[in-house]
Amino acid sequence: MLLTCDPTDTAAGMRLLEDLTTNANQVQQQVLKEILTQNANTEYLKAFLDGHATKNIFKNKVPVVNYEDIVPYIDRIANGEPSDIISAQPITELLTSSGTSGGQPKMMPSTAQELDRKAFFYNILVPVMNTYVEGLDQGKAMYLLFIKPEISTPAGLVARPVLTSYYKSSNFRDRPFNKFNVYTSPDETILCPDSKQSMYCQLLCGLLQRTEVLRVGAVFASAFLRAIKFLENHWRELCLNIRTGQLSDWITDPSCKNAVSLILSKPMPGLADLIEHECSGISWEGIIRKLWPRTKYVEVIVTGSMAQYISTLEFYSGGLPLVSTMYASSECYFGINLKPLCKPRDVSYTLLPNMAYFEFLPVIEDHEEKMQEEVCCNGKSDLESGINEEEWVKSETVDLVNVKVGHYYELVVTTFTGLYRYRVGDILVVTGFHNSAPQFRFVQRRNVVLSIDTDKTSEEDLLNAVTEAKLVIEPLGFLMTEYTSYADTTSIPGHYVLFWELQMRENTDQLPELDPVVMEQCCYRVEESLDSVYRRCRRKDKSIGPLEIRVVKHGTFDALMDFCLSQGSSVNQYKTPRCIKSEEATKVLDSRVVARFFSKNVPSWEPFRIEAKNLLSDRHRAV
Repeated sequence: MLLTCDPTDTAAGMRLLEDLTTNANQVQQQVLKEILTQNANTEYLKAFLDGHATKNIFKNKVPVVNYEDIVPYIDRIANGEPSDIISAQPITELLTSSGTSGGQPKMMPSTAQELDRKAFFYNILVPVMNTYVEGLDQGKAMYLLFIKPEISTPAGLVARPVLTSYYKSSNFRDRPFNKFNVYTSPDETILCPDSKQSMYCQLLCGLLQRTEVLRVGAVFASAFLRAIKFLENHWRELCLNIRTGQLSDWITDPSCKNAVSLILSKPMPGLADLIEHECSGISWEGIIRKLWPRTKYVEVIVTGSMAQYISTLEFYSGGLPLVSTMYASSECYFGINLKPLCKPRDVSYTLLPNMAYFEFLPVIEDHEEKMQEEVCCNGKSDLESGINEEEWVKSETVDLVNVKVGHYYELVVTTFTGLYRYRVGDILVVTGFHNSAPQFRFVQRRNVVLSIDTDKTSEEDLLNAVTEAKLVIEPLGFLMTEYTSYADTTSIPGHYVLFWELQMRENTDQLPELDPVVMEQCCYRVEESLDSVYRRCRRKDKSIGPLEIRVVKHGTFDALMDFCLSQGSSVNQYKTPRCIKSEEATKVLDSRVVARFFSKNVPSWEPFRIEAKNLLSDRHRAV
């Protein structure tokens, strides 16, 4: 079910949205029928459906699955077997998810037709924004967009992040450059494989066209803040380029140089003086408004783990609206925000019923009572803190139009690309309906406790990494009695912080002076033990800073427990949270820090292609 949307026709686009949301149930049934009719004879579905393509048989026979259940099929396609294992349409590439399995990015199947569906999704966003913000056709967007490394599977299929796939596609390159779709960044700068050159050239082009910019942004809040930090470090050089009309010599990418030269066509000393004046001020508060005075809003995702950046964004933006327009993943594009100018805490996404077939696993029927009873020291319920929600998930799914307001669900999708009843891992709460289509607030990723950028570290990942690091100090007579963590986003880039309470094997409360070299090795060992997405963000993308270990005095975690109990936690049910999100709880820990250590070395990161071969062969031996 591929629909077209002309982004220049706001009235038609809004009518289309009204039709989709009014007839959400009928659209969903048609989507499922089309998927099953098309794919009923694939190896995967045939094993359950025996060639039948009805909804009842599908829901009764096809199981709800996790990634581990489907990875053998993905591996076989990656190794060269035909696409009809799971999809009647050819699998043209594999999309690498930021989630991990065995330390590796997950790989999601994709088809050429899916790119058309994504193009529709982006086009339908335009009428929504035009409905709320006037005059967007009178200027440009300074969107800072980047590609990430791609690799080849053993069979030669390209595996790459979903946004890299879209930016490199003809759907992006050949998009109609209408009045709503003009960017300050030339495509050549977006597609530059060198992230530093790409960032520099995009910011330079944005500054050169500052009076035309009506909106700024990036996909994630973390990426936009990295750009601001980059600007803080390079504004003098950027001003020199603008003043002289000459691009810096270290910009060597030919496509970037040629594209930027068309915009940096002459010396502009007046513009350089203006930018220098604004950037050399005492504070960078409101710098976005100062440098791009016509900007109407900042477009970044600020829901989920990105919510931790809201206050920093507000500082730099000077009160501009923070707009989260869309909810999407590597598996599928899901929904859009029909009230884009709402406060970040109020963002809800309306799932578009033509994108996939959606089901929902209910999470704790008596959630209100549970949320009151299960209060942890983060000031949140166990559900909201990512604790034990797995045991609260029920087995029977609910269709899109049958979810209930105020109830929590885990999202399950059946896509046009070969995923059937797949648990995405996102926990959502229903906030209302737009016509017949429900609206959802993103609550959290299942099992994720730490995230700075696209990394998603689970409690198990963290435990394994800490266990590895303990091997460094245990031979020296140290015992780790407790640990916890939090994502520190007060600096750019943010970084992981681990609180460790240590004691000696001998019966003493006094710690000897800690050797910085040993503790720095502990930091490094933790980082080396985290998954490849984290290590890529640290080494390749530089979107995560060095990991920090803060050693706390004896008795600190007893004080943390006392604080948690004072906030309403149960003595019988209390356990040390492995991630702290409460500022008050963090202060309890920080007030007892006796030493701090940072990782001095950057963890290794090998191209995924090499790791994938080992992973695939290991899994084949296990299957």
